[in-house]
Amino acid sequence: MKRTRTQSIGEILEDFFKRPYVAAKVAEGRLPDFWREIVGEYVAGYTRELRLENHVLYITVSSSVVRNELFYRRDELRKLLNDRAGINLINALIIR
Repeated sequence: MKRTRTQSIGEILEDFFKRPYVAAKVAEGRLPDFWREIVGEYVAGYTRELRLENHVLYITVSSSVVRNELFYRRDELRKLLNDRAGINLINALIIR
């Protein structure tokens, strides 16, 4: 509680969600939604796993054709996912 300047609950929550660790965890939780928005329903249907470890996104895809297409677009996908998250969440993509 502050005596000089009172804050609303909304301001306190906004400050809390701007913290780097909290923002990263929220973005990590929304990663499947971002993935579906970026690649579309068809490709997302072939996606079996999205796993983020140490800023590396591991993507498991069941179709070799889709896997090859994603492999060639991995830099673009990384940039789009980071832009959507609003932070530098992913440094590399590994597509299997």
